[in-house]
Amino acid sequence: MAQAEEKVNFRLAGEVRRILYENSENGFAVITLKTPEGNRVRACGSLAGIQTGQTVELFGKFESHPDFGEEFKAESLCVKPPVTEEGIKRFLASSVPGIGSRTAAKIVEHFGKDTLHILQNYPRRLCEIPRIGAKKAEEISRIWKESAGKRESLMFLQGLGITPAYCSRLLAAYGSNAAEIVRKNPYRLAEDVSGVGFLKADAVARELGFAEDSTERLTAAAVFSLNNMISSGHVCVERGELELRTAALTNRSQAEAARGVEAALVRRLLKYDMGMIYSPRLLQAESRLAEKIVRLSGAERFCGREICGEQISRQISAEQLAAVNAVRFSPLSIITGGPGVGKTTVVGELVARAQNARLKLMLAAPTGRAAKRLSETTGCQAKTIHRLLMYDPGTNRFACDSSNFLDCDLLIVDECSMLDVVIAQALFDAVEPGTSVVLVGDSDQLPSVGPGRVLADFIASGLFAVTHLTQVFRQQSGSLIIANAHRVNSGRMPELPQGNGTADFYWIEQEDPQKAADMICRMAAERIPARFGLDAVEDVQVLAPMNRGLCGTEMLNQLLGERLNPAPSGTLRVGEKIFRMNDKVMQISNNYDKSVFNGDFGRVVWIDGEKHRLKVSFDGERIVEYTPDELEQLTPAYAVTIHKSQGSEFPAVIVPLLNQHYMMLQRNLLYTAMTRARKLLVLIGSGKALQMAVRNMRQEQRWSLLQERIRTLVAGQNEHKI
Repeated sequence: MAQAEEKVNFRLAGEVRRILYENSENGFAVITLKTPEGNRVRACGSLAGIQTGQTVELFGKFESHPDFGEEFKAESLCVKPPVTEEGIKRFLASSVPGIGSRTAAKIVEHFGKDTLHILQNYPRRLCEIPRIGAKKAEEISRIWKESAGKRESLMFLQGLGITPAYCSRLLAAYGSNAAEIVRKNPYRLAEDVSGVGFLKADAVARELGFAEDSTERLTAAAVFSLNNMISSGHVCVERGELELRTAALTNRSQAEAARGVEAALVRRLLKYDMGMIYSPRLLQAESRLAEKIVRLSGAERFCGREICGEQISRQISAEQLAAVNAVRFSPLSIITGGPGVGKTTVVGELVARAQNARLKLMLAAPTGRAAKRLSETTGCQAKTIHRLLMYDPGTNRFACDSSNFLDCDLLIVDECSMLDVVIAQALFDAVEPGTSVVLVGDSDQLPSVGPGRVLADFIASGLFAVTHLTQVFRQQSGSLIIANAHRVNSGRMPELPQGNGTADFYWIEQEDPQKAADMICRMAAERIPARFGLDAVEDVQVLAPMNRGLCGTEMLNQLLGERLNPAPSGTLRVGEKIFRMNDKVMQISNNYDKSVFNGDFGRVVWIDGEKHRLKVSFDGERIVEYTPDELEQLTPAYAVTIHKSQGSEFPAVIVPLLNQHYMMLQRNLLYTAMTRARKLLVLIGSGKALQMAVRNMRQEQRWSLLQERIRTLVAGQNEHKI
């Protein structure tokens, strides 16, 4: 069991003698500190704006670094002006551009401990120093005042309890005016600065004396409440529901919350449309996506008609053939169905026919793993949607859009249950009318991590030719993975083999979470690799319903990391996460600049503990370097959540199902986990939890008006024709 988090209870004071490393973007620094007793201590942490010569008080704890020995990990700091003449010299030379060590020495020799007071209040007195004329004195005074604004902002912000890391972000966003901007409206922080949500901004506002019923507070709470719902998959929300959530967040009445919602609408931070409230971005995405789908579906001439009717594969069934032919008669089509029903066979037939017809073909999928698998099964290059659309970091836009269409006749997109409304809008924006689009996916899997229910809305819209494949083909004699996945999807308990199980499906009854965690580690590290000849890191994947708990991803990653990578040549701690050399990791957010995306797996291949940087190899080919402020985008990935596994397949999958997971246990979650296994599936847990998951069809409602928008546009077109 993990130890309880240690309390921050050490104070370390001294003069900053040397800055060993500093990241100007996120404020992380490594310094040498000289204590009043004369000891030199290595310290690190988010130390934004710290300068040589300053006297600081650090609060944190001592830790043992594998490469540098004992160092002080600072959680917070208090900066004071330098008090000694030697400290003032170092401070001027390091923090004021244009003042070198010689000039700093001259100034301090003349004014002594009053130097900083003179610079701040009587800068013209610099002319008293030989070889510093009026022009030089004026230049030093100007630079001092400019740098003083930044220093004062830092002191002010840190005095409000804002951590140095966030101080650095504020200074990057607002410059030397940061203090003034925060004083006027601290709730702007939640809107403008990455990582500063409503709760942090609200704490700052309380320090500044803002009233609990202030319009600024209620407005920020309304925006934050909507963004929280978006992170749960909603595209929009009813006004009354948003008012209730805003009231709960602020502990104010619904009437007061309504005032905040109205203020957010007036400021155009929120938008009201078709009876629902949206963020501006999602309103635009949903509206444009609906318009584009209607436009594409109305194309009278489309490239799919050129696909020959001659059957190429002899193994294709009548049901699969109907899916292929649907592409010849509709510009938009969807092929859906569970595992083993031959979706890959249909795609292969379409690719072969398109090539015979000499059509320009493009293949894509939401994740790198899904794209790689699509390439392997078709023999044609497939890309992630982001790479297909060619994101340009310089402009923060996709190169392919409504003014620069994709150059293809037939576009096939796999794993479309993962499409959210934002990426779907970007994708279809780049499709030229007349292009045939085929979406492939399993509509019974978990919905997208991002906002919307795109695949379900497309199926219900009536504008896609939809083929539901039902006949199971990929099921060898004695195989239970696919059979049990279909049982679960239909609401029946999976067949639980007695004894040693079958060749590909195992059920291990274990109700105790600690014993289940131990069993998972033994299975992943020893028993599965030994019996099936699989690589414990590359081929075996643990999928957990949630992050917390003894059988959550956080604890399992810690246990599996120690078991599978016990003696790494380097480690790096980032908050509660530890990264080791050769660790398996996952990207958990899109980074367009580096072309790595949510769900990409990689291996740590280089660590610089002093500068808090590491490099990750993705797909065994691309090496991507991460700076300290980007490390939060990575997580250890020996165990990942079932939601994060969407779009991926693994040779062997281990899934814990325990009573402690009850909040997450539902049928489509279990079904999604089961369908991630290609050769081997092991379920470990309690029969009660398994029954709970199978019987629970509860799916949280996702508010979206995509389907309604499509139907409204179609109805309008029909009225116009009449």
